[in-house]
Parts: sequence; C-alpha cells; structure tokens
Amino acid sequence: MSNHIHDTAVIADGVELGDGNVVGPYAVLLGPAVIGDRNWIGPHVTIGAPASDTAAPHPRVWEHGPAGDPALDGYGVAIGDGNRIREYASVHQGTWRTTRLGSDGYHLRGVHIAHDCVVEDGVVLGSNTVLGGHCEVWSEANLGLGVLAHQRARVGPGAMVGMGAVVLSEVGPFAVSAGVPARITGINTVGLTRAGLDEQGIAMLRPYLLGQCALPDGGVPAWVAARLAAWDSRPERGRR
Repeated sequence: MSNHIHDTAVIADGVELGDGNVVGPYAVLLGPAVIGDRNWIGPHVTIGAPASDTAAPHPRVWEHGPAGDPALDGYGVAIGDGNRIREYASVHQGTWRTTRLGSDGYHLRGVHIAHDCVVEDGVVLGSNTVLGGHCEVWSEANLGLGVLAHQRARVGPGAMVGMGAVVLSEVGPFAVSAGVPARITGINTVGLTRAGLDEQGIAMLRPYLLGQCALPDGGVPAWVAARLAAWDSRPERGRR
C-alpha cells in the first residue's frame, strides 16, 4: 500500500507520512509533523502552520523545512491512524507541546484545531467547529456544527455538544450540553449504550455523571471506567 498524494499538494520537509494516506488537491502539510496510516486528508487542508500567537515566529517552512528548533518551528503536530479530515480544515503547531489528533476521528469541513490542542480517538468535530489553543477533547466526544471552544476548554469522554454552543470551561463525560454558554441538559444515553452499558448500568452511572456522587465501583465496562477515572484525576484546568 502506498500514499496517494495529489500533484498540487505541498508536503514540506519534516513531515513523516505513514502508509495508505490520501492527500487531496492543494493540501499543505508542514513539518515537524508525524502522520500515521490510512488518513484521508481533503482538499485545501492545512496541517502544521505556525500557532496563532502574535509573539511567535512565522517561518517559511514550506520553502526550507523546519530548523529543528522548537522555539522557531513549534512543537509539531502528531496525527494517528484512520482519520477523515475534510476540506479546509486546519491544524496548528504546538507552542509547548505537540498538537495531537488521535485515531479514527471525523473532522468535518472548515474545522480549526489550534496550537497545543489534544483531540483523542474517535472524536467527531462538526463543520466550522473551532477549538482555541490548549483545548482537550477526550475520546468519543461529538461536537456539533459550529461549536466554539474557548482556549483551555475541556470536553470529556463521550460528551455531546450541540451545534452552535460555546464551551467556556468544561463539559463533563457523557454529558449532553447546548447553548451560549454551553450548559448541561442531560446525559448521552446513546453514547453510553454504544459503550456497552445497559439500562441498569446507565441508571447506576447517571448520578455520577450529573455530579451527584463519586464514580461507583463495578457495573461499568473497564475502558469506560478507566476513562472516567482519568477524567476525575485530570490536572487543574489550564495547568501545563
């Protein structure tokens, strides 16, 4: 299997591509970047541009490649496997850590993922969603059309954020939220069912998800319990 790269795409020095990737017309991939296997990268996608930081350098890496100095080039972009990154999406270099996209994500037209963001596995970002710098979107979260996430916002695993919502701080795991600013309206029973919970398990977990009690012992699939425990032990918001 080989990569299929359109003749008009720009793949700069410092970009490491895995196998089986598709890179569409006029896409621009700048280093340092590591991109895994079987990703679909659509027309006019830009990966690895400098961070939107007025004090940061803006090197011409499409001409000369990265200098090998994070102070000049940024801390790079790392993308996993099996993502679909639709046309006009953009992903910026990190300023203190690598901007990361996991695997099996679906990032629709016009998505912007700013510097130092971490987007985990199985995430869906709706068209025109914008993640400010340093945001975290945990595994299997789903952000609807036009969601705006403030810098350093977090969206927990399995959460759903309704279209047009503005996330100022955090949306908890398997929560459903909507509005400006985004407010919790319920729990994501569809996501919980897909995660392997039955009605009894969802009922047991509901008080925890609504912030009414601690995470219960047992009755939850191991991978879900692990993600929820990780969420509970997350560092203070905004801390590096």
